[in-house]
Amino acid sequence: MRRDDPLRVLCELNTSLYHWFDYVPKSTKVDSPIDDAIQSHTGVCQDFAHIMIALIRGLGVPARYVSGYLYHRSKDQDRSSQGASHAWVEALLPGLGWVGFDPTNNLLVGERHIRTAIGRDYADVPPTRGVFKGTVEGELSVGVRVVQSDYLPPLEEEMNVTEDWSTYLPPDQDLLQQQQQQQQQ
Repeated sequence: MRRDDPLRVLCELNTSLYHWFDYVPKSTKVDSPIDDAIQSHTGVCQDFAHIMIALIRGLGVPARYVSGYLYHRSKDQDRSSQGASHAWVEALLPGLGWVGFDPTNNLLVGERHIRTAIGRDYADVPPTRGVFKGTVEGELSVGVRVVQSDYLPPLEEEMNVTEDWSTYLPPDQDLLQQQQQQQQQ
């Protein structure tokens, strides 16, 4: 890095990306080449993060992709979509440790950013990954609500579950008990 203050350089880069790109929901997909966002100057938070990570690493600074959520307040001018997952960047800076940058919203990461996963890029931290065992037909439904709270509310108070979750249990209770015993070992 050519300047003495890497934090300032990365703050300037964060701001430059914010001004250079327009945030346009659904303008790219998770598997869209980053060139699409660069050529169109549009993208979503994932694109902003991937581009910033590439530039930071090009400067010789370690950087990582962070997935999570952003708490939106009415007084803030956030470009990212409320209720949607969000992505930003963390860079390892001498004497400061990991510092978060949100180029989508031109912010340093703070108390409104809720980290759920860290990786090299989006491919390391997709919101859903795993193996599904069940009937051939299925549908995934996810609901996330981010609210400010001074205490942890009971689940029933915040997210009412409207369906009977017991239908997802295997019909063979012996199998369920075996799985639970294996997990405890």
